[in-house]
Amino acid sequence: MARNHRRPSPTTELDLSRYRPNVGVVLARSDGKVWLGRRADVAGPANWQFPQGGVDAGETLEQAALRELAEETGVTSAQIIGQTDDWLAYAFPRGHAGAKVARGWIGQKQKWFAARFLGEDAEINLAAHHHIEFDAWRWADLEETPELVVSFKQATYRKVVEAFRPLLLGAA
Repeated sequence: MARNHRRPSPTTELDLSRYRPNVGVVLARSDGKVWLGRRADVAGPANWQFPQGGVDAGETLEQAALRELAEETGVTSAQIIGQTDDWLAYAFPRGHAGAKVARGWIGQKQKWFAARFLGEDAEINLAAHHHIEFDAWRWADLEETPELVVSFKQATYRKVVEAFRPLLLGAA
């Protein structure tokens, strides 16, 4: 008798209890180009990323995604069109410092959301929130994004690209 053997996803093998709950947003125009911000606090060429952030007490993951998008980009003209099924996790690299590590987190587990941008570029305001995450932004090809982020996030970005490629680009 044949059995259907499913390989567990990488995150099901991890104890995610020490990974900070987080959301990420891939904001896409109708032509499939995606929004990338250049991290204000990271030097070097691999300092671009999608908006992402923590989940506040009492909010749903979708609410957190839309809040983070508005805080980091100023964008409120967006509609959620998809999300990843599973948590995607990455560990902070050895020697990584900061408040998240100080609070005992060893990495971040993320639910990712695809959102369609319904506004105009003039809506984008990197100073929309008191804590500025990005100092520049641009529209990019979805496929190039894993190579533009810090190395410890690249595997996660490849999974995000794979998950959202059919939705955003109409490719199989």
